Amino acid sequence: MAATKLYVGNLNYQTNEDRLKEVFSQYGEVVSATIIAGRGFGFVELTTPEAAQSAIDAMNGTDLDGRTIRVSEAHSKPQGGGGRRGERGGGGGRTEFRRRGNRW
Repeated sequence: MAATKLYVGNLNYQTNEDRLKEVFSQYGEVVSATIIAGRGFGFVELTTPEAAQSAIDAMNGTDLDGRTIRVSEAHSKPQGGGGRRGERGGGGGRTEFRRRGNRW
């Protein structure tokens, strides 16, 4: 059976992956726990959808290490899609800048 991934937001920056595993293991077997460094959120994978739902019901809106965390089912990243942030169409980049003469 496929594991169910949960999003855990508003984490204290001092919370580590071992702490997440410890807290979420009371709801089922934790497959993995990952924290995105410097971003205040992470992901926990539980083996069954039932365990994941129990964790959401019990943990969402509770205090963990001094912060009220948000727990929900993680959504997958959209595939494909636009270019890199800040790209412009039209090809008018810096390399095509035309020098002007003096204005006076």
